Amino acid sequence: MANEKKLIIIDSSALLYRAFHALPPLTNKNGQATGAAYGFLLILFKAIKDLRANYIVACFDTPKPTFRHEKFDDYKAHRPKTPDDIISQIPIIKEVLKSFNIPIFEKEGFEADDLIATIAKKNEAYAQIYILSGDLDNLQLVDEKIKVYTLGKGIKDAVLYDENKVVERFGVSPLQMNDFKALTGDSSDNIPGVPGIGKTTAADLIQRFGSVKNLYDELSTDTAVVKPKIKEALKQNKESAFLSLQLVETVKDLELDFNLENCKFTTFDQEKVKTIFNNMGFASLIDRLPSLVFD
Repeated sequence: MANEKKLIIIDSSALLYRAFHALPPLTNKNGQATGAAYGFLLILFKAIKDLRANYIVACFDTPKPTFRHEKFDDYKAHRPKTPDDIISQIPIIKEVLKSFNIPIFEKEGFEADDLIATIAKKNEAYAQIYILSGDLDNLQLVDEKIKVYTLGKGIKDAVLYDENKVVERFGVSPLQMNDFKALTGDSSDNIPGVPGIGKTTAADLIQRFGSVKNLYDELSTDTAVVKPKIKEALKQNKESAFLSLQLVETVKDLELDFNLENCKFTTFDQEKVKTIFNNMGFASLIDRLPSLVFD
């Protein structure tokens, strides 16, 4: 359908981080690190072409703590400090996005994932949504109109997650991904989950009981058929499971000054973009510019 609206929502911070680790270090003639920004653009250009996207918006994390840190002091506590070479490239990628007339959203107290969830859910009736990310935290949003486009093994590989792909990979539906992670935890964000419960056991429990709440309701009546060791772990870590469930749930109703039509990706100042790319040493990307815009 030629006029179908296809919106890419860029999970910018996660994509920069993934690109930084996927490529060898690169610098421009001034010694400025550019590898993460270059990788970010390679992935974005590929996504635009693969998906024939005609609307684009970018979301970023902010350095400030979020409401999740207020719920759980140790949220993301074990995560290494973001490398300076990533931080220094955030202004570069924002400058490039602005030169493409791609709107940028960020909100103190919330993560990019919350902005992504809000924009996706509020606009899925008006456009096919593709979340472009370097991680899988947004799989909880996948439905008929929302898909997650992410990197495969290498920067040139991509995986598009629809509902079937999520079930195939994790054994649970997108709507159950939060329950799944509430049991398994997430070491990258220091989400505790239930110690001793791995992905296979978590998937089995969620398949059988439907949700964490249903699982604990059954446990409370002692009717749940669960191995004694697993049952004991669940009972001892009930508070941790429900806290984890709160931490992984994205906010879907933020107040944002968002207008879908402001994200229409139709024209941009190619000379301005070329100047930025030449300064950054991205000459190889310049030839791709004319093929980026779709009706």
